Amino acid sequence: MDTPVLSSTFFLTLLLMVGLFFFIRGSVKDRTEQRVYLTDTPDDSLFERLREYFDRRAYRVTSIDPSKNIVRLQGFVAPSTFLAIFLTTLAAFGFFCLSLVLSILYPVTSPYIFVLTLLSPGAGIFYWKKAGRLEDVAFKVEAKPDKTELTVKAHRDELRQLQDSLTFLERQ
Repeated sequence: MDTPVLSSTFFLTLLLMVGLFFFIRGSVKDRTEQRVYLTDTPDDSLFERLREYFDRRAYRVTSIDPSKNIVRLQGFVAPSTFLAIFLTTLAAFGFFCLSLVLSILYPVTSPYIFVLTLLSPGAGIFYWKKAGRLEDVAFKVEAKPDKTELTVKAHRDELRQLQDSLTFLERQ
């Protein structure tokens, strides 16, 4: 093979490894968002439905501020087994490809360079340790003249699940 082909293949493989690194790191990034919903449901009934919803989702109340109508909850979010295995598999393929390119570039190290693939479980372990964490949720209910306004601050997946479960909520 030509040296320019090998060097460009090595460069592209390194770029892919950098992308893989940031993808694995991004899998545990905090994605907290705040959304405002409107509903025709009275605020007392809405409080009760939210309490039931978050009880089912294993959240517990940590504080209530009655003057501002803010309720703070906390719950443990377990890491995904599928995602841990998926990230480990991606890392294994990435390290294998890097090892393959390095073995072609440096044939002397060829039998030993594939040991890099053994680093791939580190991606799954990293995800497992960082993804399992306590998530905070805060919501505020305000009665408006014609509707009730619900402001929720939570992880974006939790917000999506909330909107799907409580179909009477309209996003503002």
